[in-house]
Amino acid sequence: MSKARILGITMLAAAGLGGLVWAFWPEPVAVDMVEARSGPLRVTVAAEGVTRVRNPFHVTAPITGTASRSPVQVGDTVLRDTTVVATIQPAEPAFLDARARAEAEAAVTEAQAAVRLAQANLLRAQADLAYAESQLARNRELAARGAIPQRALEDTQQQVESQRAALAAAESELEMRRATLARTEAHLMGPSAPAPEAEPGSCCIDIPAPLSGTVLAVSETSARLVQAGERLLTIGDLRDLEIEVDLLSSDAVRLAPGAPALIERWGRDGALNARLRRIDPQGFTRISALGIEEQRVRVYLDFTDPPETRRGLGDAFRIFARIVVEEAEDTLQIPVSALFRDGDDWAVFRVEDDRALLARVETGLRTQSDVEILSGLTAGDQVIAYPGDRISEGVRVIARNARR
Repeated sequence: MSKARILGITMLAAAGLGGLVWAFWPEPVAVDMVEARSGPLRVTVAAEGVTRVRNPFHVTAPITGTASRSPVQVGDTVLRDTTVVATIQPAEPAFLDARARAEAEAAVTEAQAAVRLAQANLLRAQADLAYAESQLARNRELAARGAIPQRALEDTQQQVESQRAALAAAESELEMRRATLARTEAHLMGPSAPAPEAEPGSCCIDIPAPLSGTVLAVSETSARLVQAGERLLTIGDLRDLEIEVDLLSSDAVRLAPGAPALIERWGRDGALNARLRRIDPQGFTRISALGIEEQRVRVYLDFTDPPETRRGLGDAFRIFARIVVEEAEDTLQIPVSALFRDGDDWAVFRVEDDRALLARVETGLRTQSDVEILSGLTAGDQVIAYPGDRISEGVRVIARNARR
């Protein structure tokens, strides 16, 4: 066989072998690559909340009576001690049924008789005192001439003092009987129209606004009978708002008063700044939408931006709060999705020369999306996000967008 023929067969065999190797050579795995980058990292606790007027005033009825139709409506602006927010007319006596009226009339008759009896007792006490005083004057003259002993004069003086006390008691009894008569006559009083000559509003009590602000709620706008202490309306200052947020108790223990917060999804673009003021010391149980019992704790935040920045925000408006637990200004971080467990350690796949290389890392702060890397990577390293079961040490990889 000639050398040319042998060379041709060799080249043909090499080409076939190369084709087979190319056909069965494993293709690189398409992966999503992310870069380890340096930047600020902020760990937050997020939850929905509502705004509250910090110190609302509940205006209540000072007496039982008839409240006139509300002179203010929800949303009205009121001035302290100037704007009348409610008017109450004292309640009229109730109508008496036949038996109640008969009993009241009998009580009046009884009281009138008691007054007459007290007047008679008073006249008798006055007459007894006058007689005792005349006896004392006569005995003094006789005692001065020595006609009667000194003991008889002293007995007469003591009798005068007793009659004076009896007169004072009779006068007090007459006053008491007259008061009883007035009370029983009052039971016969019924509803009456105001006098025609009375000034407008003289029969009623006007309640001024206890503070300057906005009417937040009116219990009832129509005229009605109210009891003493019944709430009529609520007034608050919309410039002085706080935020109430319900957090899981496991999240609340990670916070401390003074922590900064961001208020988002409140109706306008941009976030508002706030600060955690107080954490309730007692939690409560709430059933979630999935039917799971959750222990929750109320926390309260104060806005730190001026009121002009939250224009339109009112009482009981929904917001979304992010409260800062920890933060760092310059940290090396990667997406949480790149992490996986390698024994007891955390690890990632670092991409070098289109190969996946296992790298164990030490982690720090963690958010829902990113994690701080303390060691094992450097800024600019490419790591694989969402590593699947096709990724192992030394496997060739290619960026998913590069394949496209």
